[in-house]
Amino acid sequence: MVTVALDAMGGDRAPEEPVRGALAAAGPDLRVLLVGDEAVLRAELARQGSADPAGVEVVHAPDRIGSDEDGAWAVRAKPDSSLVVACRLVGEGRAQAVVSTGHTGAMLVAATLHLRRVPGVLRPGIGVVVPSARGPVVLIDAGANADSRPEYLPQFALMGRLLARDVLGIPEPTVGLLSIGEEAGKGSELVQEAYAAMAGTPGFVGNVEGRDIPLGATHVVVTDGFTGNVALKLYEGAGAWLLGEVRAALTSSWTARLGALLVRPALRRLRQTADPEEYGGAYLLGIRGLAVIGHGNSGGRGIGNAVRLAARGVREGLVEQLAAGIAAERGVLDGA
Repeated sequence: MVTVALDAMGGDRAPEEPVRGALAAAGPDLRVLLVGDEAVLRAELARQGSADPAGVEVVHAPDRIGSDEDGAWAVRAKPDSSLVVACRLVGEGRAQAVVSTGHTGAMLVAATLHLRRVPGVLRPGIGVVVPSARGPVVLIDAGANADSRPEYLPQFALMGRLLARDVLGIPEPTVGLLSIGEEAGKGSELVQEAYAAMAGTPGFVGNVEGRDIPLGATHVVVTDGFTGNVALKLYEGAGAWLLGEVRAALTSSWTARLGALLVRPALRRLRQTADPEEYGGAYLLGIRGLAVIGHGNSGGRGIGNAVRLAARGVREGLVEQLAAGIAAERGVLDGA
């Protein structure tokens, strides 16, 4: 049995979609603590026809953190907010993982405060797995640190490589640094300093460009949180646009609709590959607890998958494997 604390008041579509996601994910081996205003959540559970669902427990948290608030301030000013309480439940051992589709900055602060960083890690990073022509690619940092320093990026590379190796099962992951050209001298001052720090580290193959991500040029792509989040949202938007264009083309005439029947299984696989709701969310790496950050506009299916992603990380010992891998390669963290 894995217990996951879900911030039910975070995100653009709370509490309806978090409740829907919790009901979809809960089962005999997965228990969900639905954290938020108890009266609101029980009313929503009743509205969705599950007043007392098996595998779901409501934990009262009377406050919430809005998307327009300063994350660090809000975590300290609102200790009884749903996001903070959900993180605290993991820190206290009442849950084994936390999931939120709310304020990313607040999630970073609350997780760091209540779960603590792995020794040696300067800043946690969001590691999201995205599809490519050659299989899954880890993009890190995907939004935890909008303002990064060069010394953060070698640590992101190490954590991303360990995720690719120990969870995705890639024996010797390659690592690329996202830049505007493949040459070592290309990119901003941040990128150039990070390149110098990453040169010679395990798996590092040099700079990669944005177009290399969907082509799967490397198993891990490292960047600062601002650039990574822009790249991720562009990736997702392009996928949604492409699927929309394919759908429009296949319904444009009766002959196209007939052809669509023949390729329906392949289109269903394509949709599953490109749809962010299928992935659910991303791991926050570098903390001593398991945390998953979902998309702010996630629906119930995406939130349910985020909860399952968190449970998978618990079952596979993701935090323990990362901590052991980081301890074994402390030289990278220390800049050696």
